[in-house]
Amino acid sequence: MDGSSGGDEFAVGCLLSIKTTFGDEFEGQIITYDRPSNILVLQEGLKSNPQSRRNIRLLKANYIKEFTFLGQSEDPLDLKKCYLDLNSLQSKEDAAVRQAEIDIERIGVGVTAEAQSIFDALSKTLPVRWDKTVIVVMNEVRVSSPYLAESVTGGTSAANERVRKVLELERKRLQTRGGGQ
Repeated sequence: MDGSSGGDEFAVGCLLSIKTTFGDEFEGQIITYDRPSNILVLQEGLKSNPQSRRNIRLLKANYIKEFTFLGQSEDPLDLKKCYLDLNSLQSKEDAAVRQAEIDIERIGVGVTAEAQSIFDALSKTLPVRWDKTVIVVMNEVRVSSPYLAESVTGGTSAANERVRKVLELERKRLQTRGGGQ
């Protein structure tokens, strides 16, 4: 659907059957339409059981492949019928914040793209973290700049050897990828 096609057909309370460009098909009632962002806020679950909880879906109008007008209904914001599971929303937010914090810790500050690639490769098979610009593997082996096999220190000889091996393989992969461009 053309994202510039006014929002006149998206009036509050309209019941629509919608097919998205992702292949989803559902029915919902329009709660609101935000013209600047081109986002529809829809309430699903009206037909299955009018007394049950309903799902709220935010959908960018560009992703609507086609829709069918099914009719007009009462005000979708009837407070007696609205329910927000605040505990569920809070736990989803907490999980998203925790994941964002984990993701941020995996990004090296003041390191090269190559160092980050090496960190990412090591993290696929080994527990790693950054200590400033040093990669710490298994809380014992340290890999310092320039992140070569000779830069590996600490830990048991077996752990040290394992990190060196992964490091050498990743360096070869980076050279192959860089040389082929």
